[in-house]
Amino acid sequence: QLDDSLCTNLFMVQKHLERFHLSLEKLQEVSARLEEDMIRGLGKHTHHRAPVKMLPSFVRATPDGTEKGDFLALDLGGTNFRVLHVRVLEEEQKMLKMDSQICTIPQEIMLGTGEQLFSHIASCLGDFLECQNLKEQILPLGFTFSFPCEQKEIDKSFLIRWTKGFNCSGVEGKDVVKLLREAIHKRGDYDLGSVAMVNDTVGTMMSCGYKDQSCEIGMIIGTGTNACYMEEMKNVERVEGEEGRMCINTEWGGFGDDGSLKDIQTEFDVVVDKTSINPGVHIFEKMISGMYLGEIVRLLLVRLTQDELLFKGQTSEALLSAGRFETKFISDIEETDSGVENTQNILTELGLKWDQVDVHVVHLVCDTISSRSAHLCAAALATVANRIRVNRGLDHLKTTVGVDGTVYRKHPYFSKKLQATVRLLAPDCDITFLVSEDGSGKGAAMVTAVSQRLTCMLG
Repeated sequence: QLDDSLCTNLFMVQKHLERFHLSLEKLQEVSARLEEDMIRGLGKHTHHRAPVKMLPSFVRATPDGTEKGDFLALDLGGTNFRVLHVRVLEEEQKMLKMDSQICTIPQEIMLGTGEQLFSHIASCLGDFLECQNLKEQILPLGFTFSFPCEQKEIDKSFLIRWTKGFNCSGVEGKDVVKLLREAIHKRGDYDLGSVAMVNDTVGTMMSCGYKDQSCEIGMIIGTGTNACYMEEMKNVERVEGEEGRMCINTEWGGFGDDGSLKDIQTEFDVVVDKTSINPGVHIFEKMISGMYLGEIVRLLLVRLTQDELLFKGQTSEALLSAGRFETKFISDIEETDSGVENTQNILTELGLKWDQVDVHVVHLVCDTISSRSAHLCAAALATVANRIRVNRGLDHLKTTVGVDGTVYRKHPYFSKKLQATVRLLAPDCDITFLVSEDGSGKGAAMVTAVSQRLTCMLG
C-alpha cells in the first residue's frame, strides 16, 4: 500500500520538481551566457553595466614556493575580526600560523564614525603585536576586508558601500588602507610594512597555491558564492599593461542581475529574491548558496503541503515561518546513514505530523535543490576553466581550484556532484580540487608574500 501511494505521490511531486532539473544542454547555455558577461565585465567601456563585475585584484602572480618571512594578516568581514601572525618557511615549503587573536567590534563602533572603527582596529593590532613581542618589527600586512570595494592598486581600495550591519560614517568612497595607516600613525607606537588588500576568494586561491603551484582558481560556495582566477593582462582592459596575468575577482554572484537567468528561475526563486534584503541583486547567488537553499526548500514544502502531497495537507507555524528551515537541515537529511532519522527529527521539531512517504518526499526535495546548486556552480566553474584553457591556446588544461565554504565542505554529496558535472562541461580540463586552509588568514599573508617577492624582483 505504501508503494501505491508512494508512486502516485511521487509522480505529482516530480511535476513540481521538474523546473529544478537542468539538462546538460541548458547548463552549457548558462555557461555560455556567463562567458559573455565575463567579457563585458573585463571591457573598458562595458564593465560599468556588467552584472558580473570582474574586479581587478592587482595580484599579479600565484606563489612559486620561494616566498619566506613573517607576515601579519587582518581579517575583517563581520562583527569580529582576526589578527594573525604567519611565518612562511621556504626550505620546508610551509606556512605556519604562529598565533592569532579575535577581537569583537561593539555595536556602537559598527554604527559610529570611521575614525572610531579604525582606531579600534589599530588598538587591537597594537595589543596583538605587544603580546607577540613584534612591536619593534615592521611587518607586511595582508588585509581581508569583505565589503564591496573598488581596488585601484594592491594597497589602494575604496569602500563602495557598507553591508552586514555596518554603517560607519566617513568611510564610503574612501581608501580603507589609508584610513588604517592614519589610525596607526596617530598612535605612534608601531608601524606596518607594505599592505596588500585581499578579497576572500583571492585568499582562498593563494592559500592553496602555496601547496599546489598549479592553483589558479579560487571558489567559495558557502553563505554566499564567488570565484576568482588568473586572467591574461591583455584582456584586463581597465588596467594598464599587456604583459603577464592578474587575478580577477569575478563577483559571479551577480550573474543574472540583468534578467539573463529568467528562463531557469522558478517561482520559488522569485519569492526568495523578492523577500530578501536586496531584491534584484545577486540572482545567481540566491539560486545556489547556503544563505538561500533552506528557504527554497521550505517554500517548496509549503506548496506541496498546500497541494496535499505532504503531511496530509497540514502545515505548521514553523514551516510557514521564513528562515525556519535551515540550509544545514538539507545536509542532515541527505546523510547516507542517519538521513532518515535526521529527517524524522527535523520534521518533528518543525511541528509536522509525518509518515514514511513524507520522509521520502522531503529527502527528494532536498536532493533536487542541492543538486541544482551543484550543477549551476559546476556550469560557472567550467566557464572559468574553459576560458583559461582557450586564453592560453591549450588543447588540454591541468589546473587546481582552491575551494572554501560550508556548502562545499559540509554537504555529503555536493562536491561529488559538482566535480562530476564540471568534467562533463569542461572535458578538456583536468581539474583538481583542494580545500583551503584559512584563506582569509594564511591566504592574505601569502598575497603579501608574493607581492613582496615581485617587488624585490623588479627592485
